[in-house]
Amino acid sequence: MNAMQTNRQTGDRARIAVVTGAGSGIGRAVAVELLRAGWSVALAGRRPETLEETSALVPEGASIAVRTDVSRPEDVAALFAAATDRFGRVDLLFNNAGTFGPGGVPVEELPYDAWRHVVDTNLNGAFLCAQAAYRQMKEQDPQGGRIINNGSISAHTPRPRSVAYTATKHALTGLTKALSLDGRPYNIAVGQIDIGNAATDMTARMQTGALQANGSVAPEPVMDVADVARTVRHMAELPLEANVQFATVLATAMPYVGRG
Repeated sequence: MNAMQTNRQTGDRARIAVVTGAGSGIGRAVAVELLRAGWSVALAGRRPETLEETSALVPEGASIAVRTDVSRPEDVAALFAAATDRFGRVDLLFNNAGTFGPGGVPVEELPYDAWRHVVDTNLNGAFLCAQAAYRQMKEQDPQGGRIINNGSISAHTPRPRSVAYTATKHALTGLTKALSLDGRPYNIAVGQIDIGNAATDMTARMQTGALQANGSVAPEPVMDVADVARTVRHMAELPLEANVQFATVLATAMPYVGRG
């Protein structure tokens, strides 16, 4: 399939997405949702075997798996080269790859290497992927596309002992705003989805007990990750003349509003 082939469901030109962190969790759910909707998807992640597992969930889908460490510029360049070589263009980047880092570590005990790893993945990786997508979207014909950054409700309200994760997610909001503004002349729309307690391996501990601001440990509700995927797909399938700048989707009863 290439960029000029017909989309199975819409009858329009096929839509092409790059999804980072596609081997598990939210990235996998979003990639599968897009593939089932007729998108072609470049699946990016550090583990080829989990990317292949994602691809196999939609056997009829048009996907490629590209081993990618988003913190490495050469890996990001290779990812977008592979996507455009296979599909001809990029209509969507879901900038999803991220890490929480070591949980429960006080600020004064957090090793610099751990801080740096979170920053390199969550912020530098998001920038590198957005930059590569921006370059492609600016030059392709028809011009333009969409970038959706995976923020977090920690971009607004932190959890205890999450300084690296929280700092990068706050920074991601600034990145989203700057990219959105700079993309206007080139028909590049940029938005952010802030997610709270989607049921994935990363949030499994929330159901048994998570550290609260008052020092207690309490179980928290989670929501189906498929609901996140449908929200991302809605944002992705808007015409480029419309943009969801920021969306928040979370487990209804989780401690967020008033947290802390």
